[in-house]
Amino acid sequence: MNHPYLSPAWNHRLAAAFDSPSFQHLTAFVEGERAIYQVFPPPDEVFTAFQLTPYEQANVVILGQDPYHDYGQAHGLCFSVKSGPTLPPSLVNMFKELQTDVGFQPRGHGYLVSWAEQGVLLLNGVLTVRAHAANSHRAKGWEPFTDAVLAALNEKTDRVVFVLWGAYAKKKAKLITSPHHVIIAGVHPSPLSAHRGFFGSRPFSQINTALTSAGKPPIDWQLPPLR
Repeated sequence: MNHPYLSPAWNHRLAAAFDSPSFQHLTAFVEGERAIYQVFPPPDEVFTAFQLTPYEQANVVILGQDPYHDYGQAHGLCFSVKSGPTLPPSLVNMFKELQTDVGFQPRGHGYLVSWAEQGVLLLNGVLTVRAHAANSHRAKGWEPFTDAVLAALNEKTDRVVFVLWGAYAKKKAKLITSPHHVIIAGVHPSPLSAHRGFFGSRPFSQINTALTSAGKPPIDWQLPPLR
């Protein structure tokens, strides 16, 4: 099947995943959840990452785990939040590392759309969550789908930089088998772990070095002011 929110290139490469029994079960599960509970993000934002980062332009993948589960946060990009001055702790730590790594200046928001538009696929392993219930949609069918996304990106003949922070993401390294890709694996920026090696790891400059050494433009990590 073709998904209405995805481009032809993504639909072509993910057709088997969409047609799989596990995705059919997942669709029914999420619809059932939405009928009873509030589910984030809203239906038209579940696939935002794919809409903003076409397959052909995906040069970097940052892999998260689970969408934010509070109001006004999740909108289909891992680590990104829609609006509001209060930033999730992991994103605060990412911004701290960005400051020391590449001279990033915080803008008072965590809306990472400008990264996605430059070819950074901000992908969670699970794309929906019940309000205020972390990991409530885990093991319901999203993982085979997002594994298929990583496998499709592994098939690209140009370099893709895969950023795998934390134990959950690092397990996905087995899906990245093409030698021209680069894996940057490290500690998760969560407050529970960031002081164990995320700070000082300089992942953002490493990403840009991997891109420029393959003849690709670096990512401008500086966020613009909210429009």
